[in-house]
Amino acid sequence: MPHSARKGGDQVLIQIVDATMAEAVRRSGPWLACRPGCFDCCIGPFPITEADATRLRDGLTALAATDPARAARVRRRARYSVERICREFPSDPLATVLAVDEAAEDEPCPALDPATGACDLYSARPVTCRTFGPAVSAGGEALAFCELCYQGATDQEIATCRVELDFGDLEEGFGETIVAFALSGDAPKPDPVGVSPAQPTDHQ
Repeated sequence: MPHSARKGGDQVLIQIVDATMAEAVRRSGPWLACRPGCFDCCIGPFPITEADATRLRDGLTALAATDPARAARVRRRARYSVERICREFPSDPLATVLAVDEAAEDEPCPALDPATGACDLYSARPVTCRTFGPAVSAGGEALAFCELCYQGATDQEIATCRVELDFGDLEEGFGETIVAFALSGDAPKPDPVGVSPAQPTDHQ
């Protein structure tokens, strides 16, 4: 499928997801704990689709055109993240992270700005990021919501807030990679085991 056709389908998907989640936010109101600077859900890798990866790379390219220093920091964080994961799981790092829930569980998302606690690629974020937090169902099955939300709410109150996501035939593929690998580009090979690279900072 041509890139333009895939991109058009992805734009429709994102419009559906964002409209549905806006309704979830409206229904949930003060039950939601999601605020700028709250980034518990940004720690630990998770599977993303190729459509997510393409959207992230496009978002990084757009960011580089308007704020090259900020984009460079994202790329640097991604490269360091890939290096750390490759050293920890040298035999098959990506497959291990995708298969084992606890693998690299303390690894921050490279799109997360550690200084602000905000996502540098928010408008290009994966579908998982867009849907996590509020109470959501997909295919009639309730998805996990953020444990910081709905504190003190009854099951009935949560059910009242829940929205149904209908992807139709738009979302293709399953988890194929993670954010760090999608954004790392030509990441350098990991250093020998036991040698840690200098940590990236927002001043480099």
